[in-house]
Amino acid sequence: MKRAVIIGAGFGGLALAIRLQSAGIATTLIEARDRPGGRAYVWKKEGYTFDAGPTVITDPDCLSQLWRLSGHDIAQDVTLLPVSPFYRLHWPDGTSFDYSNDDTALHAEIARLEPADVEGYRKFLASSGEVYREGYERLGHVAFLDFKSMLKAAPALAQHQAWRSVYSMVSSFVKNEKLREALSFHTLLVGGNPFSTSAIYALIHKLEKMGGVWFAKGGTNALISGMVTHFERLGGTLHLGDPVTAIETVGDRATGVTTRAGLRFEADAVASNADLMHSYRDLLAGHARGERQALSLQRKRWSPSLFLVHFGIEGTWPGIPHHMILFGPRYKELLTDIYEHGVLAEDFSLYLHHPTVTDPDLAPPGHSTFYALAPVPHMGKLPVDWEQVGKVMTDRILDEIERRLIPDIRSRIKVMFSYAPPDFEHDLNAHMGSAFSLEPLLTQSAWFRAHNRDDVISNLYFTGAGTHPGAGIPGVVGSARATATLMLEDLA
Repeated sequence: MKRAVIIGAGFGGLALAIRLQSAGIATTLIEARDRPGGRAYVWKKEGYTFDAGPTVITDPDCLSQLWRLSGHDIAQDVTLLPVSPFYRLHWPDGTSFDYSNDDTALHAEIARLEPADVEGYRKFLASSGEVYREGYERLGHVAFLDFKSMLKAAPALAQHQAWRSVYSMVSSFVKNEKLREALSFHTLLVGGNPFSTSAIYALIHKLEKMGGVWFAKGGTNALISGMVTHFERLGGTLHLGDPVTAIETVGDRATGVTTRAGLRFEADAVASNADLMHSYRDLLAGHARGERQALSLQRKRWSPSLFLVHFGIEGTWPGIPHHMILFGPRYKELLTDIYEHGVLAEDFSLYLHHPTVTDPDLAPPGHSTFYALAPVPHMGKLPVDWEQVGKVMTDRILDEIERRLIPDIRSRIKVMFSYAPPDFEHDLNAHMGSAFSLEPLLTQSAWFRAHNRDDVISNLYFTGAGTHPGAGIPGVVGSARATATLMLEDLA
């Protein structure tokens, strides 16, 4: 039996491990932390469950496929709960907008802001559907290993005006500025600036419209737990709490990995779901390929980081939906500060996650769990002392939530902690604390992104946010499908 080793038990690593194990490859998954999940980690404090993120589950069928490969049903291990509205968007002037796949309700919401934009939205959704079929259904799980594959995709990319930004594309269909923000912010969920991310990412709207938005009962990490249960049911091995320290090679072939505990795992193929820079610079330090690729990666543009405040509070809040975007007074200017200038602006926009409105069991009876997330520059652009800055950010975020949603929030807080860029770097080996790996620009997509199989070490593979097609649960699960296809062909 052929053997594979995968580094990192995040969504990408687990999805790849399940695919390989389902195909009869003896697969060992090695995770540095004490529990699986990667960015989908979890903390349990004083009866509250706090997901690290991600929290937006779309295209549930891409997950269900992982069970169907071996004749099983995802419902054996995971309960997915529908979320509606998908998001409530809220502006400083008090305007709210509920986004869902209920056409009647959604068109009424659009008409309330700008009646003439209802027809524009229909045209935008039709265009999003065309991009979805080309960019997600056809190319979203196919590896781009050479420039020829990029050239083959070029006509379709040109047809869908991939050179335009998502915001530019949206603006060609709707005129109301709030609607433009409502229909373009989604790229932020995968680390992209709506003003520079390719219009191809407009497919997210069709993805949500077709498959809905979901949440795993018990939290996102419960989905991770279900994937682990299924992987081990198939005979896979999960090794926790022992980081890989080196990918071993002989010539241009990977022979296995070694861990901090001194264990060695031999393999016919090695795959990494770890941070790209960490994989090449640190784990491949003993091979010339590692140094060369690390230098190349240093020249790339990396997505911003995040600052999160997690808090458990007394009281329940049925009027606050599961997902909420609290826009600040600026949109483009704020994003320019984050992505280009590396400025920690006084204003901010927040994503507010309120999972107990969907699953009350995530907090003690009569209490609620929240987190508030603000995009911030990565540490390469903003090298500050987050011990000090984090305290200021926490106070400002609580002030904003207090002003707009929960007037007496401070008196209700029972548990609170924050997560900052240095935590992404320390816990996840994330380069410069980037929360989403490489920024999803057109010039860093498909063939221009990290390849699912290394160009030099022929049995070294990659999956996760840094590979094609990119970040987000459907993206990393799609990358695992592309990588598994290559590995199974090579191991046959």
